Amino acid sequence: MGTAPAQLFPEFLVDTFGLPGVLGEVVASLIGAVLVANIILAFSGVAGPWAKRKITAAFTDRIAVDRIGPYGLLIIPAAAVQLLAKELIVPEGVDRPTWDIAPILLPASAMLGFSVIPMGHIGPLNLHLADPEVGLALVFAFASIASVSLVMAGYASSNKYSLLGGLRAVAQNLAYEIPLIVTAMSVVIFAGTLQISGVVGAQTETLVTIAGFDIPAWFAFVNPFAFVLFLTANMAEIGRNPFDIPEAPTEIVGGYQTEYSSAYFVLFYLGEFVHIFLGGAILSVVFLGGASGPGPESISFIWFVVKVWGFFLFTQWARAAIPRVRIDQLIEIGWKGMLVLSFANLVLTAVIVGVIA
Repeated sequence: MGTAPAQLFPEFLVDTFGLPGVLGEVVASLIGAVLVANIILAFSGVAGPWAKRKITAAFTDRIAVDRIGPYGLLIIPAAAVQLLAKELIVPEGVDRPTWDIAPILLPASAMLGFSVIPMGHIGPLNLHLADPEVGLALVFAFASIASVSLVMAGYASSNKYSLLGGLRAVAQNLAYEIPLIVTAMSVVIFAGTLQISGVVGAQTETLVTIAGFDIPAWFAFVNPFAFVLFLTANMAEIGRNPFDIPEAPTEIVGGYQTEYSSAYFVLFYLGEFVHIFLGGAILSVVFLGGASGPGPESISFIWFVVKVWGFFLFTQWARAAIPRVRIDQLIEIGWKGMLVLSFANLVLTAVIVGVIA
């Protein structure tokens, strides 16, 4: 089963309900965007207040939230009400409206990334909003907007710890976005396209059959070295341990979000988790066959959920098990290690594909 090019979700709505003209396409696209956004918000709502605590507690042999509702699940609405009910404190000297725009930009940039991510099928519905020819480049462009949000928050807060967090975010993204994209380019060489459906479709073939089981040609199996490089750079891109330098509570209080409270803090918190799931979705699409998996295509959304939540589980394991690196170590790993290895991988991939072709 694979995620070969199929009818996009807005097109399905237009055909099913007979929505006329350009207006119908706009309405269908908005309906699709709302559906996809609510799915990702539901993931983030479960992950932030509940799953993060439960998983970390399991790794560290502690008991997490278990008092409010079955398995502590009602902590999700309780935490939302608690944070949103707090007073929004605006410190003196902040640069508005930059200070106000920054927390909105962070989750919005990640949501834009999901507009080109194929999330698989639920029955006849293909949860894929758009499939441009440069989709892979577009999703990286959307994801990189997050660093602009962090810089805006750090600068506008008129706080030295916030500014340090913003500057760290810029340094980190410069050091790791280049290896991330260069490593993804090696996959583009294999797939021969920047279109995400093409990248996913190239991984639906069988790589090898072992004891009657077909091993799919996922790029994680074809080039495991590139997969490890991409996974490492991806962890730095989303700011998870051991690369959570921009907010580092034990060093710079809360980094770029130090001066934020109430709804603005919720937006930053939400944005972090939406970006984690976007990172998992990109990893899934580029190296793990997207929403493909055993069984009929009509249930492929389940495999998409399994893969992105598997990535989230990995980030929480890293949070519990791997200590944070220092800022100087972070920069050195990025520029002297990851960058060199990513270009070496790109050249080697080009040579291998050239010889095979």
